[in-house]
Amino acid sequence: MASIRLEHLTKRFGNVVAVDDLNLEIADGEFVALLGPSGCGKTTTLLMIAGIYEPTEGKIYFDDVCVNDVAPKDRYVGLVFQSYALYPHMSVFDNIAFPLRLNKTPRAEIERRVREVAKLAQIENLLDRRPAQLSGGQQQRVALCRALVKEPEVLLLDEPLSNLDARLRIETRAEIKRLQKELGITTILVTHDQIEALSMADRVAVMHQGVLQQYTTPEELYNRPANLFVASFIGDPPMNLFEVRYRRGGELELPGGRALRLPEPLARRLEARRLEEGATLTLGLRPEDVELSETETPEGFPAEVYLAETLGGDLLVHFRLGDGGDGPRLRALTDPERRVTMGQRLWLVPDPNKLHLFGPDGRSLLAEAEEEAPVPHPQRA
Repeated sequence: MASIRLEHLTKRFGNVVAVDDLNLEIADGEFVALLGPSGCGKTTTLLMIAGIYEPTEGKIYFDDVCVNDVAPKDRYVGLVFQSYALYPHMSVFDNIAFPLRLNKTPRAEIERRVREVAKLAQIENLLDRRPAQLSGGQQQRVALCRALVKEPEVLLLDEPLSNLDARLRIETRAEIKRLQKELGITTILVTHDQIEALSMADRVAVMHQGVLQQYTTPEELYNRPANLFVASFIGDPPMNLFEVRYRRGGELELPGGRALRLPEPLARRLEARRLEEGATLTLGLRPEDVELSETETPEGFPAEVYLAETLGGDLLVHFRLGDGGDGPRLRALTDPERRVTMGQRLWLVPDPNKLHLFGPDGRSLLAEAEEEAPVPHPQRA
């Protein structure tokens, strides 16, 4: 197994900067997810680690050894593609054995290693079948076995679950995580699906337009997003974000003029930042951190219901903020048995310990290491 270190890694395609000065460290045996929307640079990063793309600038280290000039076949990586890339005319056994035969591995060793990884992935009874006779989940496991049979030091997964239906995706991501923990192999997962990243990885690197936005544990990412992009990208339903004005003394002026009193510890932290009176900030509230009240409460603010969606275990209620219902829109999760009606006026009471605040530059005002949080990257042409 190997640790990985990326130092000032940059990749340009003409005038397009696909990856911009990326610095990242992955420990031996760690499972890391590269998460972000299409075009953020995550797959380009993966392919540079694999050796398929050559960096424009920067260095890639495996166990403190620079591998920039090492050929892909000599990097000891296993790569699983989104499309699985199985040979339709070969049996499952032959698909898994293919890389070993290319390396002229002895027949007895091929037999042993193929059956060993097939047993790990629980497909040992499928070795005589062809890919067309397999389900999507089974094909995905065959592709995974083909990568693992080489006994790689690093396993690279490029959107491996995107072709599966919702139920198979849940089952397969649990299976991949089990295999990774059992083998202790350093693994990098590329995905645009936040549920995959948060449920499978030890740490998650969120990328946007080639720039690393935050690299931390799933819990930290969800509870303390470093900037507005991370806050808006992580969470389903997404975080409510709307502009407020700062008042000295620990208050925020909401749309419509109502004041929201901040808890004392939070107010002190904002005072320490010496914000100007009336400074425009962005307040973030997750839908699950907002309670609904039918009576006025000093800790809440009024809003008007304009839509309700049943999500099975929850009811997602959409609101228009402000006394006249003409302010920003906001969502709250509540008990599915609760009855709400269009146009109903309710009071929204946020959990004071779950507030998120972002400055004019998009950085979190509450992050412990706020000065290290990157500014969300401006849109490129």
